[in-house]
Amino acid sequence: MASFKTILPKYRCFIVFFWLICLTAPALLQSQRASFGSKLQYGGGLGLSFGRDAYSVNLAPSAIYPASEQIAIGLGISFSSSKFGDDKLLAYGGSLISLFNPIPQLQTSLEFEQLRVRFDYNNDGVREKYWLPALYAGLGYRSGNVTVGIRYDLLFNENRSLYADPWAPFLRFYF
Repeated sequence: MASFKTILPKYRCFIVFFWLICLTAPALLQSQRASFGSKLQYGGGLGLSFGRDAYSVNLAPSAIYPASEQIAIGLGISFSSSKFGDDKLLAYGGSLISLFNPIPQLQTSLEFEQLRVRFDYNNDGVREKYWLPALYAGLGYRSGNVTVGIRYDLLFNENRSLYADPWAPFLRFYF
């Protein structure tokens, strides 16, 4: 059986390398943490519309982390409030965002959004509450920090969705 004295010389390089990693890992992790915050990009969307006895307000801030020049991942929150006559809508929730840029001008996206929706039908006295999932696959033209494109809701449900159609244009910006 090999003793500790005979094994140690064989693995001396490995042991030195292992201890070197153990001693420098905290410094490496600290520098990565500092760079994580500096790489975050913030943006999102804002929508306002007004009409006769109607309004709609949408606010959707988000933050992404560029993992590489081609890939970014992030989180978003969403809030919508609308009124059409006596009917009211309130929706809020969050989303997970992934972006892929095969070339600098082309951006593909996949976004999962989960909203809590509340409809108040005041003429009928009916209140409807439910969770609404959406999975958007998108394609857009990117120029600098702005992307313009179209997305499709893969989980579209015409009886529950906030939108009339699964296709929706988008304007995305991050700084």
